[in-house]
Amino acid sequence: MRRGRLICWMLAGVSVLLLGTSRGVRGQEPQPEQAEKPASPPPTKQKPPAKANKDNATESAADQPIWDPLRAEKDLEVGQYYMRKGDLDAAMDRFQDATTAKPGYAIPFRYLGEAQEKKGLKKPAIKSYQRYLDLVPHADDADKVRKKIEKLYKEVEREKK
Repeated sequence: MRRGRLICWMLAGVSVLLLGTSRGVRGQEPQPEQAEKPASPPPTKQKPPAKANKDNATESAADQPIWDPLRAEKDLEVGQYYMRKGDLDAAMDRFQDATTAKPGYAIPFRYLGEAQEKKGLKKPAIKSYQRYLDLVPHADDADKVRKKIEKLYKEVEREKK
């Protein structure tokens, strides 16, 4: 008796599955009203040229929040990794992202200055180091950073002559 009920329930389940799938396929067919409507002509407007994709999360993704301290920490970490590997451009991008994600955070400015200095970008390095000192004037390495700024100023002056 129990086996008979079990077989009946199994057959009922299989038939429901078969009916459900066949209805699902029929439900996807276009309605007669939709099939009769003419397709709208393609838009004639030309698309603007695509912007160059940067590795800047806030510029390349509109849904990214501008102020994001966790992302700033991660950008700082990844930037330091790129510095160790010698990829200065990628490191500068990450440090710049960190300064955007958390503007009052001083450490990315120091690392950004280091990367710019190694790359030979003296004026931007001076600005980055100066921003670091503006945010943390009594930092432990403030004297060292001031000496770097003076050295870079002298090099920039020599290049002008």
